[in-house]
Amino acid sequence: METSFETLVSTEFAPKTTYLNTASTGLPPARTVDALRVAVESAAAGRPTDMFADVEAARSAFARLTGVPDRRVAAGASVAVYTGLIAASLPEGAEVLTAEADFTSVLNPFHVRRDLKVRTVPLERIAESVRPGTALVAVSAVQSADGRIADLDAIREAARSHGARTYVDASQAAGWLPLDADAYDFVSAVAFKWLLCPRGVAFLVVPEDLGGLTPVFAGWVAGEKPWDSCYGPVEELAHSARRFDESPALFSYAGARRSLELVEELGVRHIQEHDLALAGRFVAGLARLGHEPVPAPGSPIVSVPGLGRRQPELSRAGIEVSDRAGNLRAAFHLYNTPADVDRLLDVLEG
Repeated sequence: METSFETLVSTEFAPKTTYLNTASTGLPPARTVDALRVAVESAAAGRPTDMFADVEAARSAFARLTGVPDRRVAAGASVAVYTGLIAASLPEGAEVLTAEADFTSVLNPFHVRRDLKVRTVPLERIAESVRPGTALVAVSAVQSADGRIADLDAIREAARSHGARTYVDASQAAGWLPLDADAYDFVSAVAFKWLLCPRGVAFLVVPEDLGGLTPVFAGWVAGEKPWDSCYGPVEELAHSARRFDESPALFSYAGARRSLELVEELGVRHIQEHDLALAGRFVAGLARLGHEPVPAPGSPIVSVPGLGRRQPELSRAGIEVSDRAGNLRAAFHLYNTPADVDRLLDVLEG
């Protein structure tokens, strides 16, 4: 008998492939597709829906999912933009500690500022590498390339003991890994992966005091009264994190509202349990075939060295995975089943 979880998932998703590539792009649920259709068709008819209300609903949903009040959440489109905002706030000569081969969007804006000192260490050594003078620790909660999970508790404590701020990119975590964004100074995430939103949706969580950030790209939506801020300089910036909003991709947010609603309905812990069971099934099957993945306990992303070359073959067989630097990367999410895992294993064995 299907559980309520399985029933809801089967109502919302009907992929035509064995889709194991959520670490690249998540599948939008049916309710999201419907919302996008309504928004576009309404706009075409000259009767647009209130998509700014969708932005606020999405902001509030992300705040609930990450355990912070919505006044601390900015709504935008890109992690790189929000990394750039944080990079712009740092004083000349500040040291930023990062992880080797982390995702570019959480790294490059710091490197573009030539007057910063960017120090890079292996992911496993981040916490022990925080030192006096480190201004910021910037790291992905989960590594995009291979699914390794950062020891965020240790990183937070090390940063606090040395007076450093923390910046966590949760793009590969939000939606399956329970997060307490209040534990860190800044948390960003795109929402088109595990949160199942359309592209063009991203969020930034800031501290209550707004973290000393200067809203360098503030436009009219960053005003305390946006519709009174359309012409001339903004006289009063929003008192909340909305001062860091990018002008929103409204159609994307019309869908995002519904995707985040579904994630809340299903529950992140239930999604985590489902995803990790499938990843564990795949890892066990790989062992039977004589393959050993990159160690990433507790992650739904499984990366297998040497098998990336088989990605085109798998795609032709209707199985969607990624090739990342020669590694086959499979990512298991709520719309996947044990049969999907077994099909991937069968093709790899053949």
